[in-house]
Amino acid sequence: MEILFWLVPPVVVTAVAMVWVSWLGREGRGEVTRDVAVARLSAAMQREPKRPTPYAARTPARDRSTGIAVRPSRRVS
Repeated sequence: MEILFWLVPPVVVTAVAMVWVSWLGREGRGEVTRDVAVARLSAAMQREPKRPTPYAARTPARDRSTGIAVRPSRRVS
């Protein structure tokens, strides 16, 4: 059981950090009325996107697969 005591400091630090962050996050956000939120959403949805979202990589051309693995033939000498 004594070997688990090394876990106590990280658990305490994690718990304190979680309480601290939750306390700070509580104060930082202002209340937005429903009408303001609906107006913001409406404006965001009516806006045209600046440009279409590009894909990260192009789709490679697919090789036709026969489903059979063929090894190159060997010459017997």
